[in-house]
Amino acid sequence: MPKSARGPNPTKKGSKKAPGARFVRLDGSQVIPITEPRFIGYARVSTDEQTTALQLDALRTAGCASIHEDSASGASRSRPGLTRALEDLAAGDTLVVWRLDRLGRSLRDLLDISEMLRDRDVALRSLTDHIDTGTAAGRMLYAVLGAVAQFERDVLRERTVAGMRAAKSRGEHIGRPSSLSSAQIREAKKMLDRGESPNHVARVLRVGRSTLYRAIGPSVVRPTDGHL
Repeated sequence: MPKSARGPNPTKKGSKKAPGARFVRLDGSQVIPITEPRFIGYARVSTDEQTTALQLDALRTAGCASIHEDSASGASRSRPGLTRALEDLAAGDTLVVWRLDRLGRSLRDLLDISEMLRDRDVALRSLTDHIDTGTAAGRMLYAVLGAVAQFERDVLRERTVAGMRAAKSRGEHIGRPSSLSSAQIREAKKMLDRGESPNHVARVLRVGRSTLYRAIGPSVVRPTDGHL
């Protein structure tokens, strides 16, 4: 083929790529760009009097591409900076904090966040604690944190079940508080004994008929009264 008829080589070194253009190989296949993993920083202070300057300096030195901040107690549920940091993370990225206690409100919260990051294939790095879950030792830490989280869930479930059984054995009500007081239940039974219909009693007490049945027991209501 004459040289003048040959088109430009899109993969030739030194050729300029127009904005938005894609490189294409000679065989027609695309050259897929590889996105580099990023370090996303998160800093938090507990009060307005404190400053994140020390944390920010450490996070910048660690190479964080972007840093999100919060100025609130760890016990506060409103942490927009952390929400933005988590939204900014993609698979393969690393969330970097100055210290682990800057991330979680409690051990339970820290475990939940760690599990969520692991599920999203995001690493966690703590500069002061020298923890990096992007390493082999760090991945082992993720496994330990996951086991601890499962252990806490199992213990909480066992305690809840044991507490409910103990309360039930003492005759205590399990579940939502009753909509009717003891005095209202006694009055409802008296009205039903006088021949009042369940619908009328429920309207007087301003509750639904099903609520009335649950409070006094379906056996108290005569079958024929349920349709009056």
